[in-house]
Amino acid sequence: MTTARCRYGERVSGTNRLAQETSPYLRQHQDNPVDWYPWGEEAFARARAEDKPIFLSVGYSSCHWCHVMAHESFEDAATAELMNRLFVNVKVDREERPDVDAVYMQAVQAMTGRGGWPMSVWLTPDGRPFYGGTYYPDEDRHGMPAFRRVCEAIAQAWDERRADLLQQAGRLTEAIDSRLPRPHTDAELSSALLASAYERVRAQYEPRYGGFGRAPKFPQAMTLDFLVRTYVRNGSEETREMVTTTLDAMAAGGMYDQLGGGFARYSTDDYWLVPHFEKMLYDNALLTRAYLHGHMVTGEVRYRRIVEETVEYVLRDMRHTDGGFFSAEDADSEGVEGKFYLWQLDEIRAVAGGDADEVVRYYGVTEAGNFLDPHTGYRGNILHVVDRTAEPPEAVRRARPRLLAHRARRVRPGLDDKVLLGWNALFLDALTEAAAAFERDDWMQAARANARFLLSELRRPDGRLLRSWRAPYLAYAEDYAALTEALVTLAERDDVAWLVEACRVADALIETFVDADEGGFFTTGDDAEQLVVRPKDLFDDATPSANSLAANAFLRLAVLTGDRRYEDHARAVVRLVAPVASEHPTSFAYALGAIERIVAPGPEIAIVGPPDDPRARALRRAVMQRVVPASVMLHAPGPTSASPLLADKTLRDGAPAAYVCEHYVCREPVTTPEALTAQVCR
Repeated sequence: MTTARCRYGERVSGTNRLAQETSPYLRQHQDNPVDWYPWGEEAFARARAEDKPIFLSVGYSSCHWCHVMAHESFEDAATAELMNRLFVNVKVDREERPDVDAVYMQAVQAMTGRGGWPMSVWLTPDGRPFYGGTYYPDEDRHGMPAFRRVCEAIAQAWDERRADLLQQAGRLTEAIDSRLPRPHTDAELSSALLASAYERVRAQYEPRYGGFGRAPKFPQAMTLDFLVRTYVRNGSEETREMVTTTLDAMAAGGMYDQLGGGFARYSTDDYWLVPHFEKMLYDNALLTRAYLHGHMVTGEVRYRRIVEETVEYVLRDMRHTDGGFFSAEDADSEGVEGKFYLWQLDEIRAVAGGDADEVVRYYGVTEAGNFLDPHTGYRGNILHVVDRTAEPPEAVRRARPRLLAHRARRVRPGLDDKVLLGWNALFLDALTEAAAAFERDDWMQAARANARFLLSELRRPDGRLLRSWRAPYLAYAEDYAALTEALVTLAERDDVAWLVEACRVADALIETFVDADEGGFFTTGDDAEQLVVRPKDLFDDATPSANSLAANAFLRLAVLTGDRRYEDHARAVVRLVAPVASEHPTSFAYALGAIERIVAPGPEIAIVGPPDDPRARALRRAVMQRVVPASVMLHAPGPTSASPLLADKTLRDGAPAAYVCEHYVCREPVTTPEALTAQVCR
């Protein structure tokens, strides 16, 4: 059955320049009465010619409050007339232009102490920010000034106090530039850094419902991965409980789509019940890994189920037929937040029939419901698992396909069909690891297809990667680094031949993005448009930073290829972040993986044997179905020059064999999974 979907950008005609853009978010604004420009020289040239400030509005397609501000202000003719008269108006999709977003978000945070989207910034005609904020309502509300009043005040200040505004612009630009971290040459790298990071994560843990901190609660998948690796090392029941309580609470709550699989962006409450309903590809990539690793270290079947359902959701609903993965699904449908996912009690009873009582009990469905959309008054039930560790009973398993088919007849939330390189690479990495762990050949085929798609469709003939499919934007450091990481995982889990492409992408990352003076990698390439500052992405936020991804990938590549250049660049990144990573671990959770690889390197594992030999598969299974922190592994039919790890590695008495080296010492080759497990789990 085909689901109806509100798809952004379907209209052919438009009243402004955004109609010609590739971004669904920009095309969503094509019929606004605002005279929008996309980011580019045309807008800045007009601002200089007319001596006007630029109003920069940054958002993304699944951002609920972006939609609210658009409806209240940008679709209003009177507000648009004011904007068009006072400013040159520029609209940016933050997912296509993370460099623009990062620079001006730092300015907004410096001015207001907080940030978020929609982001509203006023710039001088040369691009320097002088005032900004986030959402502004259409009238004075909750202590926030009306957007029109803000516009009028800024225009008046531009005419009457321009010198003050230009001075403010200069100070803000200097402040943004000064926030770029400098390397700590005296930073001592030791296990004490990891111990300190663990204690700080432990202090932030919320024991009743899991997670870290209070609402709104974000899933913090990278922090959970850090705890999983810590648990493997320390065996502490307390560490295990932090992981399992959080994984169980998130999977049982409304943040997880109990029927279709996949996670929403975050929870608006402490107990993961009411989500912000948008679904992002990157969240589902990172959470797939977190639940996969949770399953590996605990053996809990329920975590395997979450992995399977989440992967199947992306492959079913978020995949282009050519192999790329789409970016996001919106929170709203038919103008109501979450409507697609909400249920009425009588609706459940009608669809589930004789299984309804069990469905109602398991998912906590009531007559009154548990969610009310504050904007429309629409009420319904968010399905959630009342007993968060309970597996679905037989009646619920029988009813789920019927409930899902019934839901499929509803109008689905809008799809942001951008195919972004970095986000695809994050899911490719998780998909590859899950395919190998669960021995799912169909998933591995999907992973290979995605990798081939990214390397062909998002790479120009000259080799330069692109940020977004069918869009002209150059790829950023995060795209290169995420793709390198994913290709290394393919080399480890699928075929060592992927190392060739991994090195090619890694070398291009170094050539185009490296900061030769301070270490690490700039967000933009040396061939890209120059903004007021050249940003450097170091914080692990909703996604891993470019530098964290690069450091992890390069440390793996250094071992797999024997090329010390990669290790040198990775260590340069670690010198930038190590001291602050231990103090603010949830902001550097992915970087902690690179620090682990330096201070507590794991085993280097090589397995040789015909891929179809059951004995070789058993050896691979012994590694691929467990978490071995900071390790690397490769497998091949026999000795090969593709990696020094596999050179001279032969079968033992005709049997597939595993070779394990650690701390510059190699152990006796083994031929059984039991012996291999004993070596890698010491």
